[in-house]
Amino acid sequence: MQPQLNGRKGLVISSTKMTRTGSIRAFDIIGDVALIEAPEELKGKEKASAEKIMQQQKNIKAVYKRIGGHEGKLRLQKLKHILGEKRTVTTHKENNVLLNLDIAKVYFSPRQATERKRVFLQIRKLETVLVMFSGVGPFAIEIAKNAPAKLVYGIELNKTAHKYAAENVKLNKVDSKVRLYCGDVKKIIPKLKKKFDRIVMPLPKGAESFLDVAFTAAKKGAIIHFYDFEKEEDIPQKSVEKVTTAATAAKKKRIKILDVVKCGQLAPRAYRVCVDFKVQGRQA
Repeated sequence: MQPQLNGRKGLVISSTKMTRTGSIRAFDIIGDVALIEAPEELKGKEKASAEKIMQQQKNIKAVYKRIGGHEGKLRLQKLKHILGEKRTVTTHKENNVLLNLDIAKVYFSPRQATERKRVFLQIRKLETVLVMFSGVGPFAIEIAKNAPAKLVYGIELNKTAHKYAAENVKLNKVDSKVRLYCGDVKKIIPKLKKKFDRIVMPLPKGAESFLDVAFTAAKKGAIIHFYDFEKEEDIPQKSVEKVTTAATAAKKKRIKILDVVKCGQLAPRAYRVCVDFKVQGRQA
């Protein structure tokens, strides 16, 4: 199977909201909480940097430091309180929605706001959309709020994230358009007995192991947004290969690659990648 790249030529790098200040390399803002990434050489100096952040960003009420990487199936990260209010619950605003969440108990990346907008701007009238690994609801709720979708289904394994998603659906008044389920997507999707016009797979690490169930849930002509982590030199080849390999295994599904997009830098020369592709049916 030889996919043909369509849509925009080359790769698009979506902007990431990463703020720099003082000696701290970078920090993210989620609601009124700042999450810093401090190199080892600045150990013991985090408080001074946190004070500078809070002086410059008056809306910041608490500063935490990330410890290590994201771990486990739920992709949680250890945090260390540095300054300000000692709480991890906050309300984040992006793309016309409000999201309540606990940064210590759920996975959420504010850097993906531009990517979420890129996806919901593609949605056509009356589409039925499935969001796998839906978290606290950013994709599902932003689609329901900003796009002409008919219904949006979200499936999330983390019970705490699911609880916040249900709360956020009510907060943003999209109850009539969003259906949420808590559990393993491989177990929930067969029980739904539904086919979808569009499927979003925002689990960059290991999402290829869920492409088989995505194919079973996709209508003919459905668009799938598959996320991946890759080194720059392997983009787009490795991500596209994962999709085409899964398509071949899924009862010889024919697909058409529409676009490959860089949507976030993880490390020097390493990126989050999204492959947009259409499911065209069985091979002849």
